[in-house]
Formats: sequence, C-alpha cells, structure tokens
Amino acid sequence: MAEHGLRNGAAAAGAALAVLTALGPAPAGAAPPHTATATATGPGTAAASRFVPGPCPAPPEPIEALATARCGVLEVPENRARPGSRTIRLAVAVIPAASAEPARDPVVFMSGGPGGETLDDIPFLVDSGLNRDRDLIVMAQRGNLYDQPNLACPELDRFHATSVGLPSYAPDTRRRMLDAAKQCRDRLTAAGTTDLSAYNSTENAADFADLRTALGIGQWNVYGHSYGSNLALTYLRLHPEGIRSVALDSIAPAPSVSLPFAWASAREGLDHLFEACAAEPACRNRYPDLPRTLDEQVRRLEAKPLTLDVEPPQGGKPVKVVLDGGALVNLLVAKAIPFADVPAALDELARGRPERLARARAAGSVQVTGQTAHGLTNSVVCSEWVPDHSPADVLAAGREAFPRWPEPVQAQAPQLAFQNQVCRVWNVPDRTAVQRVPAVSSVPVLFLNGTFDMKTGTSWAQQTARTLSRSTTVRIPGIGHWVVPQSPCAQKVLASFLTRPTAPDTGCVAGLRWEPFTIIPK
Repeated sequence: MAEHGLRNGAAAAGAALAVLTALGPAPAGAAPPHTATATATGPGTAAASRFVPGPCPAPPEPIEALATARCGVLEVPENRARPGSRTIRLAVAVIPAASAEPARDPVVFMSGGPGGETLDDIPFLVDSGLNRDRDLIVMAQRGNLYDQPNLACPELDRFHATSVGLPSYAPDTRRRMLDAAKQCRDRLTAAGTTDLSAYNSTENAADFADLRTALGIGQWNVYGHSYGSNLALTYLRLHPEGIRSVALDSIAPAPSVSLPFAWASAREGLDHLFEACAAEPACRNRYPDLPRTLDEQVRRLEAKPLTLDVEPPQGGKPVKVVLDGGALVNLLVAKAIPFADVPAALDELARGRPERLARARAAGSVQVTGQTAHGLTNSVVCSEWVPDHSPADVLAAGREAFPRWPEPVQAQAPQLAFQNQVCRVWNVPDRTAVQRVPAVSSVPVLFLNGTFDMKTGTSWAQQTARTLSRSTTVRIPGIGHWVVPQSPCAQKVLASFLTRPTAPDTGCVAGLRWEPFTIIPK
C-alpha cells in the first residue's frame, strides 16, 4: 500500500546477463559495458526500450552495495499507447551475488508504495540474503527518485510535516492537503510535459518486461512487497514470459485493493494483535480488554483532542502535536508504536499519559522532502484503487470494521485521508476495469504475510491463491508490514523457495511466536 497511506531448473541466462555476471568484481559504479535494446511492450508502440549503462546513483546516505553494483537506466516510452510518446529513464542497479557460483536466474525486486524510494530498500534486501545465491536487480519504478522525470511532491511532504499539529480530519486540514496536491499536479504537468495517466501498474509492468528483455535474461524470479506484490501480479498476468517464480510479501491483490480494503486489513491486524495479548497470561491479566480500551480512546480523543508540545524522537525542538481519534488509528496502522508496546501505550493513554503516542506522532514532523514520488502514488491510487468505491462505501466499511468509532474516523480510510477529494484534484482516468483482474497462473508463487500487518491483512493471501495453482501461503506470527527483512524464518523460507519453487521448506514457521508484550506497572 501507499507509503503515505498505506510506508517482501532455470533456463540459461541471455548474453547481456552473461556479461553482467562473468566479468568478476566490478569497480564502484560500474555498469554493463554496452547498450541493450528491447522492443517496447504494449499497444501503439512507437519506440524501442533500451538499457543504457551508466554510473550508480549517489544517495545522501551511501549504500554499500552500490559500490560493486552495475548500474544504468532503462529508457522506455512514457505512454506505450501513444505513438511518439516521449522517452523516460528509470534507474537500474544490479547487485552481484555473494556466491562465487551464483544461479543463472536472478531476482528482480518490485518495491512498495507506490512511490516509495526504491534504492533505500537495497540494504534491507542484501541483509535479508536476496543476493546470496543470485544477482539482485533493482529498478526504480517510473517517477521515482533518480528517474527522469522524478514525480516528487515536496508540497505534500511539507504538508505532512505540519499535519502532526492539525486535527486529522478537520476541514482546514483537508483544504491544506488539497492545496498541496493541486500545487504538485500543476507543477508536474506545466507545459504538458508529464502525462500523469501513464504512471500506472500496466506501464510499470511493461517496464519490467522490457528490462528483462533488454538485459538478455532468459528467466528470473520476482520478489515484490506491498504495492510491489500488486505490481508483480499484474506483471505475471500481462507478461508471464521468463518468470520462473514469484514471491509476494504483504500481499495487496489487484482485484481487491481499495479504500474499503484498508479498513478490513486494519481490523484483521488489530484482531490478531489483541488475540495474541489474550493468549499471553501476563498481557491478558494486565490489559484485560484491549478492544474496549481502543474503542474508548478513539471516541474520547476524537471528541476532545489533546494538544501537546513534544520533542520528536529524531531530536530537535519540540513541535505542536494534535492527538485525536484519527491520529491514534493512523499511528497504530503505520506501526509507529512497536507491536510489543501497543497494549502498554493504550493503557497509558487511558490513564492520562499520552506521551508515548504523542512522541510517535511528532516523528512525522521530520520529513525527507522530495524523496517520495507522490506523483506516482496519486496516479496509481486515483486510477486503480479509488474510482469504483464512493465515500459512502468507505464509511460503510469503517462502520463494519469498527462500529463503535465516531463517524468522522470511520469515513476516512487509515493513512489515506481525503483520498476521494485528492483524486478529483489529480484527475487521471479510471483504470479499475483493466486492473481489477485476478492473475491466473501455474508459475510457482510464495505468499509471505505477517499476522500483525494492519495495512494488508493475511486473509488476502488465501483469496488470491485460489487462481494460482502452485502457490504456497506462509503466515509469520507477530510480524507487520514487509515480512522478510523482519523475520529470519521468512528469509529462510524465501531462500528455499528460490532454490525449489514448488517445494519450499517452511519448517521454521511452526515454532514461531510473537515478541512478548511490554508489561508496565499499574
């Protein structure tokens, strides 16, 4: 889901990949030594896509794996359905395998968001062993940081930084958010230079299909998390050629993702967390009725918000923080409080000690301006997630999930406030008819979901698996969104799946439990 709404026997590889893998260690920033071309994928194609070697990006915080990576850009048409469409450039990094004898089928990563900064994920992927036995290919989805164009919206970043001091769902807060969205859209589309309708999952999937061809890769394995799992399923449906296996972390299935989906997932994740506390004697005895406590605090804070001056956890001067019912819900869904501390935080809040939650809220005042591609986020969300559900549908879903909460909270999907209004400003075509289609495939698929995930509930994996005949579903207790970097067991399961896609070893899951909950004195 959106980071702001909603922030894981091979055929012989082709000649270009042989060049990538056979040269031995590459110097820092090195890239494949020649340009590779692929026929652009899609109707009305006017130009070929091609991979152009070049230096690796240089993030402000150096990424160690990029020192030996081979980098470049994939040049693709912005809109494949429009002959003569301009060319855009997507940053690509190939992280070499740690093994001296790597497998010939690499792993390609599809990041979450949409719009999250992809290269920042590389350290988590490497630490999780994604390049242990295979090259790891990372491409920034169109519109990302280090792409041309970059669809960042510093206007929205600045809004989010100040919003911690505003009531979550007040009219003035909505006005400020819509103004920021309009300013960003106007800037991105000035002089008609950016076709926002082309920043969607169909074009994203075609970019990855063109990348495989341009690099000369015969087969590869796909690993996507959150929105990346949605994209991976779209890719599997539209471009199944050359896919050896697909691993889906924190599944966000294309036929189901919507604003009401967010409410169902929040309910499921919270239920699992509360059930885990009830199953743990110390937690059950100290916090005997967490669902009631949460209901009471959401109602109380929405009726009488708290305003505090709080120092952000990152340091710096205290900032004004408004803690209301909507803020409490969004903090929980975003995992702004570690799961082990949630019962304690709710108990403290009920006893007049909101400091823990207020500090978590204050953290949002420190934003990295220009890093998130909100332009991609809104183009995908507004064309694929929002159009076929009305505000009344969102309210109905909120009432069904949490019937005792106030209507202003129920009316806004968690972490996707005012999205219907934002989408009227963003004004991209409805694509739900072409996107809400299940993938039907016999390609081996692995689902990895965390039971405490409040963004993409675990039950969606079982539903999605119905049309994927060779799928394996794994639930990791006590883990939230993006499972693999947080769970050594999930890393073992994924490694086993990449080795034997039809028979992964899931034995480590049986002995897992969640981290014990924090018990504070009464």
